[in-house]
Amino acid sequence: MALTLYNKKRNFKETSEPTGKVKKSVSNLSFVIQRHKASRLHYDFRLELDGVLKSWAVPKGPSLNPKDKRLAMMVEDHPYDYKDFAGEIPEGNYGAGIVEIWDEGTYNDIDNSPKAVAEKKLRAGLKAGDLKFQLFGKKLKGEFALVKLKGKEDNSWLLIKHRDDYAVDTEYNSEAQTKKNSPINKWLEENKKPAKKKSS
Repeated sequence: MALTLYNKKRNFKETSEPTGKVKKSVSNLSFVIQRHKASRLHYDFRLELDGVLKSWAVPKGPSLNPKDKRLAMMVEDHPYDYKDFAGEIPEGNYGAGIVEIWDEGTYNDIDNSPKAVAEKKLRAGLKAGDLKFQLFGKKLKGEFALVKLKGKEDNSWLLIKHRDDYAVDTEYNSEAQTKKNSPINKWLEENKKPAKKKSS
């Protein structure tokens, strides 16, 4: 996907999101996971590749439990600078709502190859619909895979944790790993609907 679609969906006179320009990191490849309160709360999983951020919307958020196969819907490429974006997308704009950074760091292919080699392997994995990688984040660490679902919608993938030293066997809830005073949580608290009274 080109950044043309990203730019087409946004009015940069109204939103502070970065304009779509191809740009690469100087050293290690970057990743970011953004928690996004739009019409529905979800997580945006983004991996740098070929000067853009390959992006998936993960409704339930990522997991460190290998038994969890989290649905990940591939969306349009985002510009590299989007990895630093946090803030509010104004009402009436695409993706209107609050964006906050949930996790960030660097990533590599499964073999921890030099950058040029890693990009080649990652590119091939993406094309084959079987993308394996390592994350070096604050919350997410170790090996993961994004596997394309065959016979489903063209953009349907699964995000799966590999069994390694960072894997857990207990229930993993991304929401429980989020700061209680995060911008989205503050908004959710302020806009909480009062509980309905039971009729006698």
